[in-house]
Amino acid sequence: MPQSKSAKKTVRKNEEQRMANKAVKSSMRSQVKKVKEAIDAGDKDKAQAEMKLAARKMDKAAKTNIIHKNQAARRKSRLQKAVDKI
Repeated sequence: MPQSKSAKKTVRKNEEQRMANKAVKSSMRSQVKKVKEAIDAGDKDKAQAEMKLAARKMDKAAKTNIIHKNQAARRKSRLQKAVDKI
């Protein structure tokens, strides 16, 4: 357990940041799931619209180092390929 005042603050700050990162990641995953559901349903227009939002969320997560920029690029590429196949 932290003893000093600054160590306690660091622990508090880390926990707040962890929860914020978790929320962003969860939101991103939910959006990707919506794209996949639209793909499975065969609805190209909806898949395109959801893909646009998913790409934006992945880019924001990559910009703040929640996920690596190459991981965001890879995920977007694979998802877009799947949307294009419809």
